[in-house]
Amino acid sequence: MRPMIYLFGDSITEESFSNGGWGASLANHFSRTLDVVLRGYSGYNTRWALKVLDKVFPAPEGGDGGVEPIAVTVFFGANDASIPDRCSSFQHVPLHEYKQNLHSIVSCLKKQWPTTHILLITPPPIDEDARLRDPYVENSMGLAERTNEAAGAYSKACVAVAGECGIPVVDLWTKMQHLPEWRKAHLRDGLHLTETGNRLVFEEVIMTLKDGGVCLETLPADLPLLGDIDPKDPLKAFQ
Repeated sequence: MRPMIYLFGDSITEESFSNGGWGASLANHFSRTLDVVLRGYSGYNTRWALKVLDKVFPAPEGGDGGVEPIAVTVFFGANDASIPDRCSSFQHVPLHEYKQNLHSIVSCLKKQWPTTHILLITPPPIDEDARLRDPYVENSMGLAERTNEAAGAYSKACVAVAGECGIPVVDLWTKMQHLPEWRKAHLRDGLHLTETGNRLVFEEVIMTLKDGGVCLETLPADLPLLGDIDPKDPLKAFQ
């Protein structure tokens, strides 16, 4: 069986297999070496993710943890950071609980798969003007349901959890804002990613995985490559 990478997160993960999506790019990049498995759930926060963790990654009856993936990305926080007294308040999770939930998710994954590389990804920055133009639910208050300040606080919490757990993190909130015209270039609705934004996530994930030893140079190709098959005796390669 090929090695696997699981992508676990909210809508930014669920949409990652769309055209130009960061998950689709990962699948293409590793096309002969491992399988990229999508586990994205639009609108979910870490509180809900914890509730369904055993359904998303069920342990087999034998209790051996099942086939251990080579890596898991955990990409939550954009919904947790919804402002508690605005139109998406039902998605809000207090900052201290968000941190604890991330700790619990990481702990559960480590317990089930001790050698799996776990990679946290922070929520992206928020373009509040764009969120006002494109709300998901009725917004009678006329206030953005997410703010960049709140997203930044949750991003810092995510980075802190990664440090406390001794695992890598992609600080998307910080990295994206270092780029020119990030609001329009990287976000299509003030939150979700454009193709350029997806490319940034893909490149950061690839680089971080490579730092952990997960890269094309270290992964064997699945079955003989065409260049290794002798035209005069093709079946010899499969013996």
